[in-house]
Amino acid sequence: MSTDPQERLEALARDIVDANKYMTLATADEDGSPWASPVFFTPKGYGELYWVSSPTARHSLNLAERSAVAIVVFDSQAAIGEAGAVYMRGDAAEVPEEEIPAAAERYASRYPELKYFAPGELTGAAPYRLYRAEVTEHSVLIRGGDPEFGTGVDTRRKVSL
Repeated sequence: MSTDPQERLEALARDIVDANKYMTLATADEDGSPWASPVFFTPKGYGELYWVSSPTARHSLNLAERSAVAIVVFDSQAAIGEAGAVYMRGDAAEVPEEEIPAAAERYASRYPELKYFAPGELTGAAPYRLYRAEVTEHSVLIRGGDPEFGTGVDTRRKVSL
């Protein structure tokens, strides 16, 4: 384990993303009205996150208007006061059709129980699409009582992943 505090925070952030299946995706419509949705995700490293959704879902419709997203990954089963979280900002959109075969393989690769969507199930008249968020900023939750980093109140600290 690293003795560098920033490296430890970065390792914590990677561990949280690696250990969790769901993220909360926050989007906004053309008027700026916010919407948050839990979605199952598969990361590619820590800079890209993939999910499958209906193009008629509110968050998908919002992405058609505004690509900016905020994302939180956290363990919802953690005891109160013990949760860690990674906050992210970036841009998201439907995966371009020519990239769908490789991206669909990536999406299905994380968990064996995850349905594999053939490329034809993600285009045309199919009811689902594959989406990708390209993350531009990561930060990690620092609990107020953290013995090393805490300040008495919960805060965030930027990390590079």
